[in-house]
Amino acid sequence: MPDYGFVKAAALSPKVTVANPADNAKQALAAIRLAVQAGAQIAALPELCLSGATCGGLFMQTALLDACEAALLWLAEKTKSSAALIAVGLPVRALGRLYNCAAVLQSGRVLGLVPKQYPESGGQRRFAPYAGEQCSVTLFGQEIPFGRRLFRCGACTVGVELGGDLWAPAPPSTGMALRGANVILHLSARRETVGVNDYRRALIAQQSGRLRCGYVSAGAGSGESSTDAVFAGACLIAENGAVLTESRRFEREGAGVYACLDMELLQAERRGGSFGGTGGDLPCEPCAALPPLREEHISRKYAPQPFVPGNPLPRGERCREILDMQTAALARRLEHTGQKSVILGLSGGLDSTLALLAAVRTADALGWSREAVLCITMPGFGTSAYTRRTVDELAGALSVTLWEIGIRPACELHMQDIGHDPGARDVTYENLQARERTQILMDLANQENALLLGTGTLSELALGWCTYGGDHMSMYAVNAGVPKTLVRHLVEYALDMGDRAMPAIRRVLETPVSPELLPPGPDGAIAQRTEEVLGSYDVFDFYLYYFYRFGFAPAKLLFLAKRAFSEAYPPAQLKAWLIVFLKRFFSQQFKRSCLPDGPAVGSVSLSPREGWAMPSDASARLWVAMAEDLEG
Repeated sequence: MPDYGFVKAAALSPKVTVANPADNAKQALAAIRLAVQAGAQIAALPELCLSGATCGGLFMQTALLDACEAALLWLAEKTKSSAALIAVGLPVRALGRLYNCAAVLQSGRVLGLVPKQYPESGGQRRFAPYAGEQCSVTLFGQEIPFGRRLFRCGACTVGVELGGDLWAPAPPSTGMALRGANVILHLSARRETVGVNDYRRALIAQQSGRLRCGYVSAGAGSGESSTDAVFAGACLIAENGAVLTESRRFEREGAGVYACLDMELLQAERRGGSFGGTGGDLPCEPCAALPPLREEHISRKYAPQPFVPGNPLPRGERCREILDMQTAALARRLEHTGQKSVILGLSGGLDSTLALLAAVRTADALGWSREAVLCITMPGFGTSAYTRRTVDELAGALSVTLWEIGIRPACELHMQDIGHDPGARDVTYENLQARERTQILMDLANQENALLLGTGTLSELALGWCTYGGDHMSMYAVNAGVPKTLVRHLVEYALDMGDRAMPAIRRVLETPVSPELLPPGPDGAIAQRTEEVLGSYDVFDFYLYYFYRFGFAPAKLLFLAKRAFSEAYPPAQLKAWLIVFLKRFFSQQFKRSCLPDGPAVGSVSLSPREGWAMPSDASARLWVAMAEDLEG
């Protein structure tokens, strides 16, 4: 099975007995074996795990130091059968001094000893600071590299950081990442005080984001002395700014957490950004290949709507921020052009409602009367009575100007002029309606000296689900940076704009997504539903996010989609929609190459100026062939 670029990491905090290295090694081994059984390929255990972090003056005792070295040898022998990369903490004598170190083990070998750079005061004050020396240390008759270094296992390059070094102004992990480390194992024994967990959590998440890396942190916990401090056993795994998992603190029998880090994602983030520089000269130890990762061990879950925050509180904040961005962008454009009104086609659907809400907020911000927002409803062959009523209610509730201009006569005359059979409900029949509406809006914008707002979304641009020279064109595309899956949440968020607008907005939220270009059914209901023809916008937005942001290949896109939509759609359907997405994304680039201006509000933008750049005749053959070969 392909690993899809995942590496499974474990952060472990086994129970310790202070100053009993032999027992601590047994506890560490038990935790490591459980992790390996769960598929872990790399693991971090706490700082000074083999001795206990609270030994105090006992760290100067030869008996304890000898016992720690013996425990390390025993642990290495007992893990010989696994190729997992393991970092465990212990005190080490080197260069005539005592250092707080992490020993890195794999397949029964100690690959290196990494010393702590900034030892804390208090119980650990007996350790020497690391000044950058690179040498070797003789332990149990073996020469072992000593100093800060990296450990490369295929696509995974591991750096090791200890405890409070992360809190330093220039953490060692920064230099490690600049030299290629994409995973940092953080061995910690920081005492717990009120508020320190929130700070630690934020610091680790931020560091993983700054360095575009995975960060695996294991903290000392159960069994450490409580004479003057308490230890929580805090274990946490973060990736690229997000906490993937964390343990409960103060577990009496130890703690451990697992997560799959995505090396392809991290590589894409570094490749596509400004990540670079130098971290100095760091030796890199070549390691054996990590154990293979089985599919059942890939525990990572994926939200079906990656553009939408899962928590309602951050989601509300995101919606407010996006509406503020749309308002600020539109206000700036109107200040520049000097126009005193805006115009848009109002259909009663989600997209035009979002554009209307942005226009109303902008009018309020500029101190205009809302009557300067000119809404044009243009009933055609497919307009339902339901959406026509919604338009009236929206315009009335928001106190904007509403004009009605029916397009049926003009479209019928046009079909007569070009010799098109009105009974042929084909693409010509649909597109001429969209182009007629755009002509009306453009001409009215000229006549009223107004700015014409586009209502199309990011998702429609990705799929080319717009009429070239029709709704594809406007004078300012205020929704161009908003994916379809987020539009609904933005409109829901706008329910607080006032009690008068709430019933109309609820009607919009209940309306199926449709361009209403085909006549309604016999009962007058909307007959044309976009997602029944095209596919699920949830799935298409999911593919867009991971295709655009990280450049994932079709195999990984489908693998992730199966995990995100396992309860919603069968694999064969997800594969079919992946092929639709790839074909349309490539073939419809010509529509994106001449887009009107519009604000980017997130990390995905299809603007040919500041976002996605691709030749209009680029071939999709490679991607489509890969998708077609997948098992659905």
